[in-house]
Amino acid sequence: MKFDVHTHIFHPKIAHKAVEQLADHYGISVAGNGMADDLIARLDRVGIERMVTLVAATSPSQVIPANNWALEIARTQPRAVAFGTLHPEYADWEAELERLKLAGIRGLKFHADFQGFRMDDPRLLPIIEAAAPDFVMLFHVGDRLPPDQNPSCPFKMARLVRLFPRARFIAAHLGGYLHWQWALEVLAGKRLWLDTSSSLPFIDATLLRAIFQKHPREKFLYGSDYPISDPGDDVPLLQRRLGFGDAEIEELMENAGALF
Repeated sequence: MKFDVHTHIFHPKIAHKAVEQLADHYGISVAGNGMADDLIARLDRVGIERMVTLVAATSPSQVIPANNWALEIARTQPRAVAFGTLHPEYADWEAELERLKLAGIRGLKFHADFQGFRMDDPRLLPIIEAAAPDFVMLFHVGDRLPPDQNPSCPFKMARLVRLFPRARFIAAHLGGYLHWQWALEVLAGKRLWLDTSSSLPFIDATLLRAIFQKHPREKFLYGSDYPISDPGDDVPLLQRRLGFGDAEIEELMENAGALF
């Protein structure tokens, strides 16, 4: 079964505003409108059966609303693997983990840059330890600032991998958006998954090939970052920049089956 492991869909009441905020933050034109039916139509065009939908609480007060939306997605979208979220400043995180687990949520999304904490925040560590047996954890990694100034980076991600050897981590954006030279240095070849979202159009060709040569092929996951990109956008880039054929692209899209 083929997966897009990095998508975002929004409640119809806020989808337009959320998409505008994404476009403004990154200074780009986005591909989709952030609605479930738009995403599903785009998945169908490229034969992708499942979508991992991600939410992130931008403050502690948003943990419950964000997770309620994840639960609504799980209830109404049979093709979705809905991820919840937590925030290190949210006091009742243990009860919220249990609520998500009982509801069948199988993953958590963390976006330190948007959520307002650093990935190496000590308050995050007990949350990861408690979540590790039951949840896949996807982290946004990288951005415009250098690693020592950025809330997330490949070095912080590598530390989490060392601290939690049994955790199932996905490092988004091939291990670090705009941080790919450090992702190659400290993440490629390590015990985690890398998703392809928001990477292939931007990464230097030499770095791209080096990461794919160093990291196990079964540990790559196909992700679009919808609504920023269309789920099919990266297929021609994989064909052109890495020489992938249809079978290799299909294998990449199916790797998430081992996680879910």
